[in-house]
Amino acid sequence: MALAVGLPFLNELVALFLVSVGIAYLCYRLNLVPIVGFLIAGVIIGPNALALVPDQELVDILAEIGVILLLFTIGIEFSLEKLNRIRKAIIIGGGFQVAVTTLAVVGLLSFFEVSLNTSIYTGFLVALSSTAIVLGLFAQRKETDTPTGQLSLAVLIFQDLAIVVMVLLVPILAGQSESGYDVLWILGKAVLLILVVIILARRIVPWILEKVAKTRSQELFLLTVVAFCFGTVALSSMANVSLALGAFLAGLVVSESEFSEQALSEILPLRTIFNAVFFVSVGMLLDLSYVIEYPLLLLGIAAFVILLKLVITSAGLLTLGYPVRIAAASGLALAQIGEFSFVLERAGRAAGMSPAGTGELGSQIFIAVSVLLMIGTPFMLNAGPKLGELLSRTPLDKLGQESKGESKESQKSLEDHVIIVGYGPAGRHLEQVLHETGIPYVIIEMNPDSVEEMRANEIPAIYGDAGRIHILEKAGIDKAKMLVIATNDPSTSPRIIRIARHQNPTLQIIVRTRYLSDVDQLESLGADNVIPEEMETTVRIFSQVLGAYRVPQDEIEDHIKTLRAHDYEILRGSVQEAHLMVLQGLDDEGLHTRAVVVREGAPAAEKTLQELQLRNKYNLTVLAVKRDDRTIGNPAGDFKLHSGDRLVMVGLAERFAECAELFRVSQGG
Repeated sequence: MALAVGLPFLNELVALFLVSVGIAYLCYRLNLVPIVGFLIAGVIIGPNALALVPDQELVDILAEIGVILLLFTIGIEFSLEKLNRIRKAIIIGGGFQVAVTTLAVVGLLSFFEVSLNTSIYTGFLVALSSTAIVLGLFAQRKETDTPTGQLSLAVLIFQDLAIVVMVLLVPILAGQSESGYDVLWILGKAVLLILVVIILARRIVPWILEKVAKTRSQELFLLTVVAFCFGTVALSSMANVSLALGAFLAGLVVSESEFSEQALSEILPLRTIFNAVFFVSVGMLLDLSYVIEYPLLLLGIAAFVILLKLVITSAGLLTLGYPVRIAAASGLALAQIGEFSFVLERAGRAAGMSPAGTGELGSQIFIAVSVLLMIGTPFMLNAGPKLGELLSRTPLDKLGQESKGESKESQKSLEDHVIIVGYGPAGRHLEQVLHETGIPYVIIEMNPDSVEEMRANEIPAIYGDAGRIHILEKAGIDKAKMLVIATNDPSTSPRIIRIARHQNPTLQIIVRTRYLSDVDQLESLGADNVIPEEMETTVRIFSQVLGAYRVPQDEIEDHIKTLRAHDYEILRGSVQEAHLMVLQGLDDEGLHTRAVVVREGAPAAEKTLQELQLRNKYNLTVLAVKRDDRTIGNPAGDFKLHSGDRLVMVGLAERFAECAELFRVSQGG
């Protein structure tokens, strides 16, 4: 008991963590994300339910630290270069979302004769989305670098900038004195803070971290990273800038150092603990009595908020030229009310304002709807790609597909070329290799800014979604030799493979994926080579370990072959080796080689070479047939092909396009 007296919040902390662990475990067994469990735990232990934590003061403090650490780690995983690439999405997409959402709420409340100032204040509350939950879920799912993840981040960054202005406007909306000069002064400090952060990231912090790392002191390195984090947050607080934005900027500072990965690994355990507390604190705000008393009203308002933010956010991204599939997924991911709306609501309450001018009832309804939407966010994130896929099959699919013009190279008649899907790090590296070797290629990219960048550098690029037939046709899919899917969007790869394989059965398809478990599925859809980052990381690790113990290189290679043969059959090498695959097989005098797989259900299956008339009708020569572990060189005309055989043929590119029907499997099959 002496401990409890010495540490007043001990009992509350014990209740918080015990209930959180129990509910989180239950969610794990039910295959739900832990965030849902933490929110539910907060509802249970909060002052409005079991009251195991009657005083929320400590929880609020710990929750604030959790938000800071979450945004700090997300900033580390990002970079100034990535931020620059999505600048249009930040300014235009985020600005459109905040402005139009606020105006829509103002227009709606005007019908109920709510005052203009109160309507604007309520619009601010609705416009903000949950930075912590959305980015936390994307990070947990390792989808931060996907188009949906990056666009969501762009809108959230603008919202965190906008909260600075919103907080400053609350006293003015409430009729309290606040001069325009004061507002401009605070905004000026915010801009100055961002400039200071950029200078630190480029010049000072990498140098400091290098010096600290050379001490080989793990404790000193961790303390330095934490000092950078909270020091930047303190600066942002002094400038009246959102703490979340300050933490994100601090992460960007560290991301520019070569020691960013080590910094991330050091800070992750702290983030996990405090982040759990944050979500519990949000759940504690919910008063279940209002949920029981006004269930239909709460559900109606929640549905309205989801629909409103879905439509407006998607429309803003469509104006930037993004396809409806990506825009809708991003819109649904952001269709909740954010944690900083609570900060704004408390500021408004102190100034005598309430949501829609309805007093305490309005505040409680606002909290209840917000918590319910936060609990529903993981499910909305899962439903986003499905909704986008559904909308892409409607006339809405034509929206956001504004013409970006065609590069000179893409207008030319390409043949035996490489189609690269995605211009991220993997796509950029491959493009450089192909450019240096003179191999023809074209890039398909959905980011309009990246397309403009490529056009400026005379890189052949096509704007659009590679999962659409007409985009692949524009890229010359019928005469292409190879398709490399280098994106980090697991929801699109299967669709691209299906369409590309049907359009060009002679195409060789290389796919990048994150997990080894995806290999079988992608191969079954028609991919020839699937390169899982998970496996290649494992290969690199044990190669380094064996090398350090002086194991001969040929023995290491044998181990690598055994490992790859056990886990996936088709793959013969790493990403670098896949690049080399692109480089091989080009002949003189316009002749090209192709490796074509005879798939089950294709007309070529169970037919002889003579029956197919590859040489007489298409002027194609079969050099060899690979069957299981055997290679049959120069097969005779009576050689019968079986499903799974891989033919190595030579001929003109247009001839391969003509014989495609022989190797095409019907879409129904």
